[in-house]
Amino acid sequence: MRNILLYLSLLIGANLSAQSALMDSLLWLNYEYRLDQNLEFADSAESPLEEEDRQNFSSLDWYPLDTNFIVWAQIELTPDSEPFKMPTTTDRKPVYKQYAIAHFQLGDSLFHLQIYQNLGLIKMPQYQDYLFVPFTDHSNGFGSYGGGRYLDLRLPQGDSLLIDFNRAYNPYCAYNGRYSCPIPPRENRLNYFIKAGVRYEPKH
Repeated sequence: MRNILLYLSLLIGANLSAQSALMDSLLWLNYEYRLDQNLEFADSAESPLEEEDRQNFSSLDWYPLDTNFIVWAQIELTPDSEPFKMPTTTDRKPVYKQYAIAHFQLGDSLFHLQIYQNLGLIKMPQYQDYLFVPFTDHSNGFGSYGGGRYLDLRLPQGDSLLIDFNRAYNPYCAYNGRYSCPIPPRENRLNYFIKAGVRYEPKH
């Protein structure tokens, strides 16, 4: 019995150590991601910012990195979903299809998000595994963009998927009115304050 308890304690310790190492790696990758995003916004060829804003740009305003907003989601595939035209902030209506529903936990509560594929983008080699998650939460208008935020994901290898809200970003139309941005659907409204990802301070 003592040997079994010792084995279990070592196993739990090893799992906790592996989880800690994983989170450390993800945080490091997030630092690199933030650097890349800042460089993109500062680049005149890639930035969504208006020229005056870009010239005064130094960094996006980020929430502090928080591992509580890195979650494993169980994936419920929806292969029979029908293509639909997603509403945007303009008359443009790109065609999407629901790929899956992600089920996960934040704090003590369970949530789900619908995950989409853009049927135009997946025809391009660099976007064949691209997944899109537009969502809203209680931070919208109180620290993040009022119209919601987005997550970019990649096709999972199995029935689970890592969702890192530290990578939640604002639609380009938050910075420049010339962009057309998908509007997060009602089904992707999270009853939670996601203090992670990019903040937003409206221009006055």
